[in-house]
Amino acid sequence: AIAYALKAPPLVLFSSAAVGCAANALGGGGGPLAVLIIAIIAVEIGKLVSKTTPVDILLTPFVTIFVGVGLSLLTAGYIGQLVVFLQQFIGWATEQAPFVMGILVSVVIGMALTLPISSAAICAALSLTGAGAVENAHGLALAGAAAIAGCCAQMVGFAVMSFRENRWGGLAAQGLGTSMLQMGNIVRNPRIWIPPTLASAITGPIATCIFRMEMNGAAVSSGMGTCGLVGQIGVYTGWLADIEAGTKAAITAMDWIGLVLVCFVLPAILSWLIALPLRKWGWIGEDDLKLDL
Repeated sequence: AIAYALKAPPLVLFSSAAVGCAANALGGGGGPLAVLIIAIIAVEIGKLVSKTTPVDILLTPFVTIFVGVGLSLLTAGYIGQLVVFLQQFIGWATEQAPFVMGILVSVVIGMALTLPISSAAICAALSLTGAGAVENAHGLALAGAAAIAGCCAQMVGFAVMSFRENRWGGLAAQGLGTSMLQMGNIVRNPRIWIPPTLASAITGPIATCIFRMEMNGAAVSSGMGTCGLVGQIGVYTGWLADIEAGTKAAITAMDWIGLVLVCFVLPAILSWLIALPLRKWGWIGEDDLKLDL
């Protein structure tokens, strides 16, 4: 996928599969990040030698794989250790200071979801879930919930505050698709980003401090927000896993209330309310949130 995104020729594209396997295996807990960094370097070097000699069918795969596997042997372990350290730090910090880290994680991951980068990949690389974590599992579970809160604030926030411009199509496209659709409008007027970002700074600590919401499902779900309801499904499967493991007695009404409030109700209300004075002051113009749907 990385090679394809870099428009690699076929021989480099197929060779990158071996590079990805090596980087992921040697990267340990930081495998996904190691794959990203090493694959980019190997693919770019492979592209440099591609179609430059009569023995391209031999040379290009050899160079791509040699560079990728060599870099994996030299650096993947260190990248993995760095990721594990960051993961442990985030888990520890969130457990020690759920209010501050609730704000920080929610805002950062939420903004990453709206930017043309993958918030899901960040959450997967940092393992923002309590599932399978040995150290600071509870803190990582809280951090994963804060990440969901931030992503939901961006998606639901933009969907609701832009309803007058984009109507039902925009509500569905942003609320169940992605807030990345607003990226062009954000570049033209960055102030439209204020309401959902402030909303994420509020819902993050509400998730971590009030409802003690946890993500014990797949780590990738932490960075998905309401996209296909993957974030909410991840929380639910985490509940089921906790019940099966005996660490949770049952899914309570408070669990459902917290999930609905943090993921849907509060982002919608907060973003809409924050956007009202910004519209009145002229910070958000009539068509600043308009999408070409």
